Amino acid sequence: MNRRSFLTNSALATAAVGLNLSSGGLLAASNKENVISRELYKSWFVFDGLGVLYDINDPTGGIQENWRMTDRLRQDILASGLDCYRQTTGAPFPAYPGDDVFETSVSILSQHHKLIDANSDVLTLVRSFSDIVQAKIDNKLAVTLGFQNSHVIGNNLEHIETFKHLGVLTMQLTYNGQNQIGGGANVSPRLPLTEFGHEAVTKMNEQNILIDLSHSGVRTCLEAIKASKAPITISHSGCRALADFPRNKTDKELRRMADKGGLFGVYFMPFLAPDSKANSEHLVAHIEHAINICGEDHVSIGTDGGYTGIDDINKVRESTDKMTQHRIDNGAAAAGEKIGNLNFMPDIVGQNQFYLLANKLAERGHTSTRIEKILGLNAYNLMREVWS
Repeated sequence: MNRRSFLTNSALATAAVGLNLSSGGLLAASNKENVISRELYKSWFVFDGLGVLYDINDPTGGIQENWRMTDRLRQDILASGLDCYRQTTGAPFPAYPGDDVFETSVSILSQHHKLIDANSDVLTLVRSFSDIVQAKIDNKLAVTLGFQNSHVIGNNLEHIETFKHLGVLTMQLTYNGQNQIGGGANVSPRLPLTEFGHEAVTKMNEQNILIDLSHSGVRTCLEAIKASKAPITISHSGCRALADFPRNKTDKELRRMADKGGLFGVYFMPFLAPDSKANSEHLVAHIEHAINICGEDHVSIGTDGGYTGIDDINKVRESTDKMTQHRIDNGAAAAGEKIGNLNFMPDIVGQNQFYLLANKLAERGHTSTRIEKILGLNAYNLMREVWS
């Protein structure tokens, strides 16, 4: 088996003593079709390449004044079966009026540390791969922090090491616009990885930072993959071949990423459908296309969303429209991001979304071994390789 293949017993003994990860198992039979049993699902490592702890129904987001999560938020997270997720932190937008972007990012990082500390019975901060292993053993949710825009480092490469010491283990090179590193999805796809961008990639490799190329333009993406000595991730995106939006990745980008040993996470976002009205059928189609292009060892999920169910869809539509309009007004919105979108799959949303996706893939004939890889084991392998 190569390094991106399924974990063997000997590999587990070295990397995760005491952590019991299944190696597939049989599908439980029902009267009509094969389904993934709850028991099997609970034995898996489930990972979300980009998520957020919030209750979409709660005006406070489900976070109380003392940084404690509400009972609803805690219950839904624990019931989801999620073992680890990456939380966006730092300052993703081009400018925060009146603020220094480095200073703002440190402040936002501090807020996420407070949230994790206040809920330490449920959450644990990931500073190395061993923290992920221990969290699984302790039945806690491992939280790994990551930037969605590396403009936060300014022109100082030493900031990369500073942010790593503050818990940032993943750095996305660009957001939708252009920065000192390269071009994002909203600008010309011909913008290159800059000279400083090459230096930043080298520094991130030296610091064992996982480089994320979500939101990047095509040329910047391809050149960053080539420049990196380590595998990279495209943590939350879709396939351009199925929905022609700049936020989605071309087959060429996906192949180059997979050839480098990287990981592609399919998001639960409207960009999966040409009309921006995506549902789980689109999600499954993008996962299957990614498997065909990348191979099953290089595909994962990155929802770009939360984990609570929807109590009132009309209220959620209103709040989503307000957020979308705010993003459009400040220039952060991507092509295809428009009023009327829902930023989740309406037919698989909430605490059961990953389990429901597993069964949708099983219904399509995918084996439990493959499904386990997509839901988290591929990500587990990549994080072990980059962060050990």
